[in-house]
Formats: sequence, C-alpha cells, structure tokens
Amino acid sequence: MRKSTIRIFALAASALTSLLAVPAFAQGAQGADDKSGGDIIVTARRIEEKLQDVPISISVYNQEQLAARNVVNATDLAAYTPSLTINSRYGPDKSSFAIRGFSQDLNTLPSVGVYFADVVAPRLSSNITSGNGAGPGSMFDLQNVQVLKGPQGTLFGRNTTGGSILLVPKRPTDRLEGYVEGTYGNYDAMRVQAVLNVPLSDTFKVRLGVDRYKRDGYLNNRSGIGPADFNDVNYFAARLSVLADLTPDLENYLVATYAKSDTNGYTGKVAVCNRNGIGTGRDGNVSATVTPFRLAYCGQIDFEAANGYGFYDVVGTNPNPFIKSRTWQVINTTTLKASDTLTVKNIVSYGQARERYSFNLNGDAALINGTVTPFVTTYPGAIGPQGQQWSFTEEFQLQGRSGNDRFDWQAGFYFEKSSPIGPQEQHTAIFANCTNVYAFQCTPFAILGGSFAVGNVSVARNDYFFNNTAVYAQGTYKLTDQLSLTAGGRWTWDKVRTTGDGYTTGNGLTNGTRVSPTGLTLFGGLANQFRCSQAATPTDPVVRANLPTNKACFREYTQKSNKPTWTIDLEYKPTNDIMAYAKYSRGYRGGGVNQSSVGFEQWNPERVDTYELGVKTSFSGAVRGTFNVTGFYNNFQDQQVSVFIGACTAGTSQVINGATIPCSSPAPVGINGIQNVGKSRIQGIEADLMLEPFDGFRLEVGYAYIDTKVLETNVPGCDPIRFACVDSVYLLPGDELVFSPKNRLTVTGTYTLPLDESIGKISLGATFVHTDQQYASHAGDHAFSIGAIPYNVGLVPPTDLLTLNLSWADVGGAPIDFALFATNVTNQKYRVSSGNGLSTLGADFAILGEPRMVGARLKFRFGD
Repeated sequence: MRKSTIRIFALAASALTSLLAVPAFAQGAQGADDKSGGDIIVTARRIEEKLQDVPISISVYNQEQLAARNVVNATDLAAYTPSLTINSRYGPDKSSFAIRGFSQDLNTLPSVGVYFADVVAPRLSSNITSGNGAGPGSMFDLQNVQVLKGPQGTLFGRNTTGGSILLVPKRPTDRLEGYVEGTYGNYDAMRVQAVLNVPLSDTFKVRLGVDRYKRDGYLNNRSGIGPADFNDVNYFAARLSVLADLTPDLENYLVATYAKSDTNGYTGKVAVCNRNGIGTGRDGNVSATVTPFRLAYCGQIDFEAANGYGFYDVVGTNPNPFIKSRTWQVINTTTLKASDTLTVKNIVSYGQARERYSFNLNGDAALINGTVTPFVTTYPGAIGPQGQQWSFTEEFQLQGRSGNDRFDWQAGFYFEKSSPIGPQEQHTAIFANCTNVYAFQCTPFAILGGSFAVGNVSVARNDYFFNNTAVYAQGTYKLTDQLSLTAGGRWTWDKVRTTGDGYTTGNGLTNGTRVSPTGLTLFGGLANQFRCSQAATPTDPVVRANLPTNKACFREYTQKSNKPTWTIDLEYKPTNDIMAYAKYSRGYRGGGVNQSSVGFEQWNPERVDTYELGVKTSFSGAVRGTFNVTGFYNNFQDQQVSVFIGACTAGTSQVINGATIPCSSPAPVGINGIQNVGKSRIQGIEADLMLEPFDGFRLEVGYAYIDTKVLETNVPGCDPIRFACVDSVYLLPGDELVFSPKNRLTVTGTYTLPLDESIGKISLGATFVHTDQQYASHAGDHAFSIGAIPYNVGLVPPTDLLTLNLSWADVGGAPIDFALFATNVTNQKYRVSSGNGLSTLGADFAILGEPRMVGARLKFRFGD
C-alpha cells in the first residue's frame, strides 16, 4: 500500500488502541431508559441489533431528526450524511446516490442499493440516469433511515459496490392513533401528511398514511416560453401497512406504496462559453476549424449579463416541459418462528415504475441571430414513455442460532426479474425548434447569417430486461466471550438484455432549411426518409423510405456475468461498550448494455476489494455518548464510467499530433456510453461522535475524509476521420472520482429547555455542514487549463450550509407539535452539478442548489 494509505490505517489503529484503554467510567451499559434515548436499533444485517454492535460504518436518522433537517427527498438526505453524495444532474426526482466515491453513471446499475421495507426499489431504465431509489414521497412516517457504507451483497438482495440505504417504515401498532401535519413555507410550499393506525383486533393491525407536497420552483424562467419556474415540487404519496399475527409463531406483514410526481422539471444555467471556438477535449489536440455552434452560447451569456439576469434566472424554450413519474409497489413478508433456534422468512414483492419527460437536456437555450434556440430537447415517444418497468423479487431466508448461542447464521436465495411494461421510446430534437416533433415538423437553427445550419431528430426505442439470481450465507461464531469471527459468501448470476430500434432523419443542412413536397420541414430535404441511428456511415444503404414502420434498425445485445462476493471480519469486545473490528470484503456490480452506443454497446462487471479497521464505543457517567471511527481502503477495478467521443462534422478538420485531418466520413452517432476504464484507489476515514455533556444538550458530529485517485485507464482509440477526437472526454490517470469531496463535516447541536411538562418540550437545534470541492465532471479540465473558459464548471466549489430549527412538542400539554425551520440560512449560492456540454456546445451549464428555504409545521396527534 502507498504511504497515504498506511497513514490512514495508522490513524485508525491509533484510535483503536486509545479507545480500548478507556477508563472504567465509560464501561456502563447504555440502557433504554437513559436520558440519551436508549440504544439505537438497526437492521443492517437483516436482524435487529444495537447500532454499536454492528461492524459496519452506519449513519442513522429517525423521523424526528429527518423533520428537524427538513429532509423530504434524496437530495436532502445526502446533504447531511458524511460519505454520501448525490448526482442530481437531472433534478432531484431522478437523483442517484454515491457513497465513498462509488457513483452511478448514465444507465449503469445503481452503485448504492435503496431498500424500502427490506425490498430494493423497482428498477427503471431509460435514456438518462434514473434514481432507482428514494423517489418522491419516500421520506414520511419512517422508523428510521440507515446509510450503510461499503460493499453490500452477502445479506442483501442486490450486489452494490458503494453501499445500501435502508428506509424502514413504521409498522402498525396495537394503539388507535394517528396524526395530521401541515407545513407552509416560502416559494408557496404546502405539505400535508396524515397517518391513521387502527388495531382491528389483537392480531390484525392497519396503518394508512398519505403525503401531499407542492412547492414553486426556485429557478426563474425569463424566456416567456413555458412555465414561470423550474425545480419545483409536486407529488402525492400513499402507504398502506397491514400486520397480521396469524398464529403466535406466524406473522404476515404487507406494505403497499404509491407515489406520483408531476413537475416542470429541472434546467441548467449556462455558466461559461468557449470564445476560442476550438476543441477542448482531454487529449490535448485542437480542431483546425472553428465550429460555429461553439460560439453560439457566448451570445447568450453576454445577453444575460447585459440584461441583469440573476443567479437563479434561466431561459427555457420548451412550451411544455415536464418530468412525470408514477411508482407503486406491494411487499409481503411472512415470518415463521419454527423453533427457538430457527426462523423462516419469505419476502416477495411486485412493483411498477414509469417516467416520461420533456426538457432541454443541458439547460439555458442559446441566442442565435436574435432567436432563443435549444440544443437538445427530449420528448416522450409516440408509442410509449421513456421508461416503464415492472419488477418482481423473491427472497427466501433462514435465520438460526446454535443452542449455546455461540453461532448465529443466515442463508437465503434471491431472485429478481424486471422487464418493460410496454414499449419505451424517446424523440430527441438536436439544434432545432419543433412545432410537432412526432411529425418531424422541426426547423434547424442557422448560424452565421444562415450559411451554416445543423440539426436532426432521432427516435430511440430501448427496452431493458433484467434477471438476477443469487444464493448467500453468513454466520458469526463466538471464538470466546469477547472475540467473534464473521464470514459470509454469495454467488450472483446477472443477465441484462436490451433491444433497440433507433432511427434518425437525414444529415443536417448546409444551406438553410428545405421543405419537403409533403409540407414537412425535414433535414437534408429527405421527405419521409430516415436512416438507422446505428448506421456505420452516412452513406450506409439502410437509408430508406418509411423506415419507422419496420424493424430495419432492430438490434439486440445480452450481457451475462456471474461472480462470487464475500466478507470476513473479526470482532473484539473487551467490554460491553467497546467493539473493534477488522474486515475484508469483495464487492461486485454487474455489467450492462446500451445498444445505442455504436461499437461500445456492452461493459463488464466492476469489482472492489475493501479493507476496513473500525472501533465503536459507548460511554456513560458524567458525560454520555458514543464515538465511532473507521478507516478504509478500496482497490477498485474495471470501474464503469462514461466515455464521450462525439461524431465529427463534415467540412471540419482536427489537428492530431501536428497533422491536419479532415472529417471525411462522419460517424452517424458519437460514442456516449459506459466503458470499463481501469483501476482506482479509494481510501479514507469516517468518524461520528455523539455527546450529552449535560442535561438537555446533545451534540452530534460526523466527519468523512475520502481520497480517490484513478490509477490506470484504458480508453478506446479514436478515428479522427469519423469522430471529433479533440472533444473526447474520459478519465485520465491522476483524476479524482466524481462526487467524492475530500472532506465533509456535519455538526448538529440540540438544546431542550428545562421547562415544566405542562408547557411542553421546546428544543432549539442547528446543523452546520461543510463540504469540500468535488468533481461532477472532468469535461472542462483541459478547457480551463488552456484558458478557453474562465472557470471549470465541472469542479463544484465547497459549500458551508446552515440549518436552524425550533420545535415545540406537546404545546401547553396538548397533543399538538409546532416547529419552525430554515435551511441554507445564509442563502449561499452554490452549484451541485454540471451539464457536461463543453465538448459539444462550447458551453457548460451549472445545476444550482436550493436557496434559503423557511417554513413552519403544525402537527396534531390523536388517539390512545
């Protein structure tokens, strides 16, 4: 290992040594009646255990803590959790998680599995990254949220390299009770939650909840076209839980969820432009031809500056932008206590997820010859939405222990299958304004007085089929009363299949718009003629009339893989309140396919070897609390990342290693897909501290240090007569992995006023979160280094965000709770991601974080 790695483990070992020598006052048990609130119970290993007894780095939040931080979606959760970041490139509704630098790119499988009631979220695969996880309406009426860091798979349904997030809903209870809660805030935010719990009998209990949230967007659309704002919230969610004790030893637990979201979608704000007009790819070469559309966005930036556009002012050109999603899932868990030493559990689920969207892919439109014009606009298909999948899972578990309680074990079988509900299709207009994209009534925009015009419309029909099967087992054996050994293994068989039937209109114009004899405004004057998007060259003989009505462009690819994964850890407990552990795990994420990435349709599995040293301590006495620290090192191989190499434009040239090479045979489409690029190293430390130094005050501190580095890459070669090699974007040795800030610190302080119970319980809280700068993309690295752009939009600056809250429970002794909250109190203006448009457009776009949000909540509780 390198010196920096040795230092990290030396720090962890030093902490371990010092903590094992804590004085006797720290060795008392933390009981359930302690003022610290008792032990935190988690299900990270599929059974209920105390948090401090689990050899995994975990962050846990109960519903009260989520409410205090105003956590309502995945983006909010990531803002407060060390080591957890979010890729919100396509807005909060389509966000995907990243843990310890393991992120999900494009349409790869999630690197972080999101589980609700022990079942992974329904799959959803479309043309851009989808969350496959904590969508709208997931964050209400929860028992807790558990963030598990590091490879998971020996005990969980789906293999993941980054970690897992467990959303644990509240189960029905034996009390007739419920609540109604209303929230109002700025941006006309209105949220209503209601829950009713009814014990119909001693053995049959029902819990029903709803969550309705609507808020205006914080991005102001100044184009006068389409909605007045973007990044709004508008969802409805409902949940039904039924708990039936069929016999004293047989339990059935049913959970049904439904969520529907309908928003204006997200948009990016144009931030920088390449005024040189030359290629800015990562290979260091340049284009010999100044491509006019590279300069187009500079006019928009100048226009916005001259007209006083603010930080949150954007320009939309889509008259009807939207992101609409609908998800439902039914989960049934049957648990049989076969004996005192054996439990049999079966978990089965079925769900459906749908999404359709229409938005400008990058964001702000460009001002071209006085006309505001988009670059890429997406539309749902004429025969189906962009994504609609059904998912079925079946998991059978056996949980047991030996009669002398020295050996606990679990074993199981897992099966998952997902297929399209119906056809999936997307229409995409590039460099064009469309009045009817389905009839191809679109006009390409002209640059330089109309002497240069480009544009086309493509149709992509991509269907995805998933089949996942696994067997697993894990056991813990107590070698002594203080020393335990845990070992687990799993073998997974993955199969991914995709079918596609994509086509595009003829090449872009070179001398302005032509109108076909039928009256349709097409590109290249090809009336009712198209060619396959995957054609080898523009002159490929598949150009034909009426192509959309047949399957001349049909292609199919299948990726199969099967791999073992495992974990081994040694746990040492010198006292009841101290646990040290050393762990080695192998993680794996399955390969995938994308038939639209010509020549690079498939990618292989990735794997990671993780080494961890950790210690967990609890202490009581004059000062109560916990302290946990983990040091980790990841050897990451065959990682799945995006590679972009655009198709060159006829009539342009590139200077490659000093030679001028014309674009003589442009590729029909660029390479915009996933590749296994090589090796990376991820290492770091995670620590969390909870202290209650005196009655009424609680301090929580979380810290993560993550050091990532690409060690080796293997990038495909580029043919300059077909591709714009000067615009290629990919990882290089020495790069940091995206969404992996080096340091993140969270500090939360809560003080409960010493008041009489007749007044109620009043608490004041504050949370401060510092996050270092992090890469959202490396697309702008070379352009910034040569001075083509003023700053690198792909490098997200550091943030310091403050949240304040005041909660008053049992107001005046009544069953009423009141709260005030404010997030981003200092109203910091910050970016969360980038649009990655520099290499294609000569401009890049900033995805903007939320401004200050303030509000008040009122909750009325009723029942026993």
